[in-house]
Amino acid sequence: MRVGLDVSPLRQTRAGTARYIEGLLPFLEREVDVRRLAFGGGGRVSALARDTGWYLAALPLRARRARVDLLHCPTFRAPLAVSVPLVVTVHDLAVLRQPEAFNRWTRAYSWAVVPRVVRGAVRVIAVSEFTKREAIELLGVAAERIHVIPNAHDAVFTPEGAAETGDYVLAVGTLEPRKNLRRVVEAAARLGVELRVSGGRGWGGVELDGPVRRRSDDELARLYRGARCLVYPSLYEGFGIPVLEAMACGTPVVTSAGSATEEVAGGAAVLVDPLDVEAIAAGIEEATRRRDELVRLGLERARAFSWEHSAAATLAVYRELAA
Repeated sequence: MRVGLDVSPLRQTRAGTARYIEGLLPFLEREVDVRRLAFGGGGRVSALARDTGWYLAALPLRARRARVDLLHCPTFRAPLAVSVPLVVTVHDLAVLRQPEAFNRWTRAYSWAVVPRVVRGAVRVIAVSEFTKREAIELLGVAAERIHVIPNAHDAVFTPEGAAETGDYVLAVGTLEPRKNLRRVVEAAARLGVELRVSGGRGWGGVELDGPVRRRSDDELARLYRGARCLVYPSLYEGFGIPVLEAMACGTPVVTSAGSATEEVAGGAAVLVDPLDVEAIAAGIEEATRRRDELVRLGLERARAFSWEHSAAATLAVYRELAA
């Protein structure tokens, strides 16, 4: 089987979608002939060209020339029409659920294109049951066309290894409104505990005092291991890979109740109201008190996820279409 895989997100980010592609690729390429298809770089001009030219016109042509049996786009940015079966992965639908958190172009493009792309795909992969429900509710996708295949964590995220020193809590994520970092800052300040942030500059006017930068995976694993806890009370996530990474490193997690991250945590995290600073602060204190218990539960929960299992489930989707 020859599969076309759009790897353009690898040129844009090191965050969730890139982790998804990099996690799956080694296992997919062992079993099928993967043709990596990509366009552009990491700037805004390239992003605009991808949205308008690559996905809507050039990618279908590239897929045809590569003679692929199916095309897998690992985000909901994908062609509206293609000559082979299209598989689309939906990580989240934040842009439709909370459009005010995104820039004007992203809002307009998403409302015009994303529903048509996802409804037109032969199969949809959702990274969580939460995201599956969102696709059904917001896009009207038939439930039987959606396969839930969760993300996983990379091998570097283990409890063994060096840890950063100091007494601090950790926040991980791009600086954008839905990450809820302002409330995290306030909660840490009320407790008088240091907050360290790992993530890239984002959008929506979110600025924090102090150093903020994206770390390598090795550096991030060190931060997880040394932290009192990961504080991840996001306002919206389709999965929440940092929750899984932290648990795999033996780090207690504080995250949002009633969300995809609660689903990922599976009872191994402290759940809080993300809109309540006092609740977030109390969650940090609870995670500190219950550290030994949460470390044990988190490590056990993290073992339930692997890229090998996710790739096997993805290959099953491919083979279903090729049958």
